Amino acid sequence: MTAPTTTASILDRAREQVLDRGVALDQAQILEVLQTSDDDLEALLALAHDVRMKYNGPDVEVEGIVSLKTGGCPEDCHFCSQSGQFTSPVRSVWLNIPELVRAAEQTRQTGASEFCIVAAVRGPDERLMTQMREGVAAIRAAVEINVAASLGMLTQEQVNDLVDMGVHRYNHNLEAGKSYFPNVVTTHSWEERWDTCTMVKDSGMELCCGGLVGMGETLEQRAELAFQLGELEPHEVPLNFLNPRPGTPFGDLPPMESSDALRTIAAFRLALPRTILRYAGGRELTLGDLGTRDGLLGGINAVIVGNYLTTLGRDPREDLSLLDDLKMPIKALNETL
Repeated sequence: MTAPTTTASILDRAREQVLDRGVALDQAQILEVLQTSDDDLEALLALAHDVRMKYNGPDVEVEGIVSLKTGGCPEDCHFCSQSGQFTSPVRSVWLNIPELVRAAEQTRQTGASEFCIVAAVRGPDERLMTQMREGVAAIRAAVEINVAASLGMLTQEQVNDLVDMGVHRYNHNLEAGKSYFPNVVTTHSWEERWDTCTMVKDSGMELCCGGLVGMGETLEQRAELAFQLGELEPHEVPLNFLNPRPGTPFGDLPPMESSDALRTIAAFRLALPRTILRYAGGRELTLGDLGTRDGLLGGINAVIVGNYLTTLGRDPREDLSLLDDLKMPIKALNETL
């Protein structure tokens, strides 16, 4: 007779498999972790932290982001106030090159090694690619910082152009597991996102690819997202928590419970033991100060400092002070160039 599966046996198996052997959890095992109770959360976070420390070390990668084009996006991502299809208040704005360089300089002053240029578009047109060429060149001439980009879905020619510009990392999130994706976006497909991600990986650029949790997906679909990200093997996974934005289809959804968010962080770490797992949007609302600390001791090893694209983040000084308190050094720039 097979012994019943208990939380202790789930965590023991995860410890042996992930921590000792470095083998990621499969989809069914990720689901088991997501189904564990609050009583076992402390032990789960401790295991995830051990995995992070063994395979990634204590360093934390710090990144700032700025929007080159905000709002007016033609896509209907149901969580996003930048969509031109909803009544949310964000409207299209373009950032000029001197402002872009200033933002990169300010980001570097926080200690960040990464600066990401983001545009709310389906994919870049020639005007945007021209702005990118000018902007990346100006940043590289003015400040020593890695430049990343997030410009939507790409063609192979655009991937090649970004490589030639010196963009070292590209962000394109899967957003949700394949089975839930049609509930989140209807104007493009999950497969289109996957195709852009594979082109980026094949180009030699680092791939930053994550998702958003707390959008009404089931735990099974949350496990599916973590597993599919593991199959893609991105260099970095930004983990966003839904911050319901007025005027969007998901604007009335409740924020995730902090315990669910922390359990999700730990599960993603056990699904992606060697990946940079980055705090992204929504952590302030979902976790607060104490939860943010718990997540850094539960698998997170990178943060976005300052504001996000359409929402306010924490004061960068607070995050940097927390990292100092936790004795987690900021990853040096010359180690990522």
